[in-house]
Amino acid sequence: MQLSPRYDGPQILTLDGPVDGQAAPVARQRRRFEAVLNELSEDDWVAPSRCDGWTVQDVVSHLVGVNGFWELAVRSGLAGAPTRLLGGFDPAATPPVMVAGMRSMRPAEVLAQFVASNDGFLGALDGLDAAGWAATAEAPPGHVPVHVLAQHALWDSWIHERDVVLPLGGAPVCEDDEVRSCLRYAAAISPALGLALGSSARGEFAVDAAGPQVRFVVDVDASVAVRQATVHEVDERPCLRGDAVVLVEALSLRVPLPADAPAAWQALLTGLATAFDSPI
Repeated sequence: MQLSPRYDGPQILTLDGPVDGQAAPVARQRRRFEAVLNELSEDDWVAPSRCDGWTVQDVVSHLVGVNGFWELAVRSGLAGAPTRLLGGFDPAATPPVMVAGMRSMRPAEVLAQFVASNDGFLGALDGLDAAGWAATAEAPPGHVPVHVLAQHALWDSWIHERDVVLPLGGAPVCEDDEVRSCLRYAAAISPALGLALGSSARGEFAVDAAGPQVRFVVDVDASVAVRQATVHEVDERPCLRGDAVVLVEALSLRVPLPADAPAAWQALLTGLATAFDSPI
């Protein structure tokens, strides 16, 4: 399914919190993932990942291309000319074509490109002031502030780190600030994509997670907004409850939603499922 990013009109997605709150977790996660990859054997690189039909090397090759887009999007946004490259982009069909072109490379070459692409993306974010983090840039939902783009980039790479580490029998590191950021974004991205793809899901939806504690409301109307909430506020809305890491996995379509998840949350996942041609 082709994306239909929102470039004009009301901003498609907003998340509360400090605008520079993604700087540390985005950099830490990428450097940690580099270190993990650097310890893999040749056999590990050709082992299956959690991504259907992709090896570990395929996942890393995919992230090389994604990082290149993030860097371009950030630098263009900071220059006052946000890109419009994702209109018509198919997130299910296009990445496999891009990955196929890197399958003849050695793992060391792919890792070197991954490190270089991280350097480029993190370099684009380095030293941003409040105005820089608030600058408009392109992400899959459309034009959003750079700090929201960074949150998408963290969530995407965090999930792919687990796609690599878990099948190899490893124990992925779970830093509290990364988990909180990823959970908030994972809850927002599907309804944001769904708005552009014609989803009728509307309303206010809550998340109350533990390990680490994360409590917020997702308001879905003409746009999607995520805001911190109180116990009283989450209790008054359809609320998704459980372990924070498990909920990130579920909202990212890696595992099922908890058995007690409200039906309304199932409907919210149609945006992401439709964009990636994946079952919920």
